[in-house]
Amino acid sequence: MMDKEYLGIVSHYESCLQRHGDTHLGVDWPRQRDAEISYGVMLDVIRPADRNASVQLLDFGCGASHLYEYILTRRMDRISYSGLDLSEKFIELSKSKFPAVNYYCVDLLNEDTTIPNFDYIVMNGVFTEKCGLSFDEMFSYFKRLVAKVFEHAEVGIAFNAMSKQVDWERDDLFHLPFDILASFLSRKVSRNFIFRHDYGLYQYTTYVYH
Repeated sequence: MMDKEYLGIVSHYESCLQRHGDTHLGVDWPRQRDAEISYGVMLDVIRPADRNASVQLLDFGCGASHLYEYILTRRMDRISYSGLDLSEKFIELSKSKFPAVNYYCVDLLNEDTTIPNFDYIVMNGVFTEKCGLSFDEMFSYFKRLVAKVFEHAEVGIAFNAMSKQVDWERDDLFHLPFDILASFLSRKVSRNFIFRHDYGLYQYTTYVYH
């Protein structure tokens, strides 16, 4: 396993924040509309039977807590939101905006790190960019983290990655083939998963349930 080379991805997002501030560009979303589409798709991981009940949701890789702003704007009052990020800068920003929210600034891949369990965990944008990592390095990181996160979700998780169904691929993005992902999930995580490629972006979202 790489020696935490994935921290380079964190540095990339922190540089975006430094350049663009608390905006969609500050978390490297080129268009605000696309970001909001992705937020809605992430929250669709919540099963219909749970949408009229209170659910505990962890925004893993919360950045500037824009997903929480989306939840508040749409008055999704039954979602109890918490955030987690590797970046102290993003956690400090989020805490300054929402001091009543529970935030975690931890690396879940550290053996001594513990967090509570949640009903649902969403990982929006955590795996879309690989920056300077090779595909194999990124996939190794991805596999370890998804398996670990799933252990802390009582119902299910959601994450996105870049699609292979595009006109061209960027070297700094993580284009993850369906078959490779399906094989990993079936063998190591859960056979109960859904791929969503129906919302008009050059990425897709996966829901994985217990």
